[in-house]
Amino acid sequence: MAVTLDQTIAQKQHTFLSRLFSSQTFWVVIAVILACIFLSFATDAFATSKNLYNITRNITFVAIVALGMTFVIITGGIDLSVGSVLCLCSMVLAVTMHAGYSIEIGILATIATALVIGAFNGIFIAYLGFPPFVVTLGMLSIARSLAMVASNNTVVFQFGPDHNKLLALGGGAWVFGIANPVLYMIILALITGFILRWTKFGRHIFAIGGNEHAATLTGVPVKQIKVAVYMISALSAGIAGIIETGWLGAVTTNLGNGMELQVIAATVIGGANLAGGVGTAFGAIVGAALIEVIRNSLGLLGINAFWQGTFIGGAILLAVLFDRIRNFRRSD
Repeated sequence: MAVTLDQTIAQKQHTFLSRLFSSQTFWVVIAVILACIFLSFATDAFATSKNLYNITRNITFVAIVALGMTFVIITGGIDLSVGSVLCLCSMVLAVTMHAGYSIEIGILATIATALVIGAFNGIFIAYLGFPPFVVTLGMLSIARSLAMVASNNTVVFQFGPDHNKLLALGGGAWVFGIANPVLYMIILALITGFILRWTKFGRHIFAIGGNEHAATLTGVPVKQIKVAVYMISALSAGIAGIIETGWLGAVTTNLGNGMELQVIAATVIGGANLAGGVGTAFGAIVGAALIEVIRNSLGLLGINAFWQGTFIGGAILLAVLFDRIRNFRRSD
């Protein structure tokens, strides 16, 4: 029997709605919207322009690193070193500029540092067969230690001749009053989304996460891509370090401490699967947004800030539970 045009359209709409309602990212977006609506009525301070400006800016640092982490998690890996890498890269930038070098030299030194660290992680994991957890946990300690050595464990707050340029880079609002970090996040999210969805490199990343052995048999350069994704993860931490240094106007060796947990949480809450094969740029942004809204709401509602970890941990468990339920339904 022939299928009518109306039936075809209805079937497509049903398929779209089914995908939408089964998407973890969709429900996280709904949670963020509902939380914002509730807080707007429950407090006088949440919906103010100043608070919303701070929230959107604060989201960016976790979100930018989460974009890089998404590449790693899709392949089935993990990078525990991103918080320490951010700290080391920030310190390299600060120390280089403090020594009198230009902002361009400082940024190049920072990016080079990030790429070297990412390559180190990737080579040990892809070519030497070390577990990602062990390698990146070791790098977490190494990078933090190197940041202390580079600064002699002191605060760096003078950035040489280009001091004001760096502060404007991270703390300015050059376009329509939108904070520069937010603009950088949007641009990097678009680039990440394009790479994951429309490029061969992106397809290979998903193939490795879905079934690494099958990907190898079909000719995917698994080892090279694994090195590349860890370099991207470290690079995203380096970029966030540059921006955060300009925003804060000072660098301490505590910068980024514990950030890896927030980044992994944002990625998982946004829909990435720690087993690999699933993840999106938009999900990483949404996950970071939910974490920041939770953090911001605790202060506004007068709740002890120490509860933050409980709420974020609960959100991670709910995200994993949602994924389990979704997989269980698909297997039936």
